[in-house]
Amino acid sequence: MTALTVVGAVAVVALVWSERAGNTVRLAAKPLASLCFIGVALAGGAADTAYGRWVLVALVFSAIGDVALLGRSSATFLIGLSSFLLGHVAYSVAFVARGADLLAIFISALVTAVLALAVVRWLWPNVPDEMRAPVVAYAVVISAMVACAFGTVVREGDGRILAAAIGFYFSDLAVARDRFVAPGPINRVWGLPLYYAAQFLFAWTVIV
Repeated sequence: MTALTVVGAVAVVALVWSERAGNTVRLAAKPLASLCFIGVALAGGAADTAYGRWVLVALVFSAIGDVALLGRSSATFLIGLSSFLLGHVAYSVAFVARGADLLAIFISALVTAVLALAVVRWLWPNVPDEMRAPVVAYAVVISAMVACAFGTVVREGDGRILAAAIGFYFSDLAVARDRFVAPGPINRVWGLPLYYAAQFLFAWTVIV
């Protein structure tokens, strides 16, 4: 697991460098980094628990989204968005399967709903009509994922889960900013390391 994490970290460094340099190294570095976080989960025994299996499903959907976002078209962006949405659903199921405090989920959902509304209002003027429904659905699902993560941490005490969920949330803001607000490599320079740190952290949590 440690070796896979190190290889993944090197791939992420190469990916960020490639995004800054504008070359094609990213086409190999990004899939490699994503395969590494799946490998970490498998090596950690993800298949042995309900929580681990759902995390593994989420990681696979995330990896599919990663590959889709290598493209720049609206079609590939929508595929990536859909894959990540399913990944967030799988993470939410994983957290509930591990154990979650329902009151904590409800309270945190109120907070994440306010944040989701603020994010949607920020993006809305620049979101094409055909993308508005998917963007709203995504905001709802990722907010629910963070709320479920908080509920699990309250009950189970594993702070890595909430840290990873928040990291994933903010990395998605980088993707949204890049797509709808202010395109440019700087979004990927900070968003990609945050995203991969979150996914590797999720993968490490399958060891219980």
